[in-house]
Amino acid sequence: MKTVIVTGSTSGIGLGIAESFATAGYNVVLNGLGDAAEIETTCGRLAELGAGDVIFHGANMLKSDEIADLVASTEKHFGSVDVIVPNAGIQHVEKIEDFPIAKWDAIIAINMSSAFHLIRAAMPGMKKNGFGRIIAIASAHGLIASPFKSAYVTAKHGVVGLIKTVALEGAEFGITANAICPGYVETPLVSGQIADTAKARGMSEEAVISDVILKAQPTKQFVQVSQIAALANYLASDQAAQITGAALPMDGGWTAQ
Repeated sequence: MKTVIVTGSTSGIGLGIAESFATAGYNVVLNGLGDAAEIETTCGRLAELGAGDVIFHGANMLKSDEIADLVASTEKHFGSVDVIVPNAGIQHVEKIEDFPIAKWDAIIAINMSSAFHLIRAAMPGMKKNGFGRIIAIASAHGLIASPFKSAYVTAKHGVVGLIKTVALEGAEFGITANAICPGYVETPLVSGQIADTAKARGMSEEAVISDVILKAQPTKQFVQVSQIAALANYLASDQAAQITGAALPMDGGWTAQ
């Protein structure tokens, strides 16, 4: 039975990915923020979805030693780490001359450096086992830029570059590394932003979705968490063994423009 670690998986995209892997029969290690009782309930719910076990590790993505312990503890508990999904991320929007330095540092650390620390810790075991799947959740902003998102765009471009390098280093060891690059995804966080933007701009929520949020996505549809999770599961499979070093857009045509 294979084991997957998904960072930032107590909500949103990460939780959807974790649910998908649990359903597919993996052991799953959740990581992220939230109420302890709610996280315990989530672990129990996911464990009922498939044959694997589901546990939680509270590693802080700002601390490399805790990320290393996340991997070491998982290897000790389950015997191996077969799949890692660096997903944890935060965002801040501001013009560059006013961008808070602390926000820059945190976004680079959580969105990019934590992926490095997770991969660095997992690679020795994957090489030893002759198998590994590294699936980073990047962004369309890992391929193109938008104004006022200097830290986020920098971090996600960095993740794509990291994945390409790791793909080359892991190629002879049965390890693949790929990045999924979603456009705007329908999550509770985004839904809240829609309501707030509609109120602030005096627009309907429908207008905010079509004219603001999804303006760049030709399909005018949100990416669904389930779609990202399905792609992650495919990339973890034997059928995807020759897909490595790729940055795969899932953005309704945004980056095709």
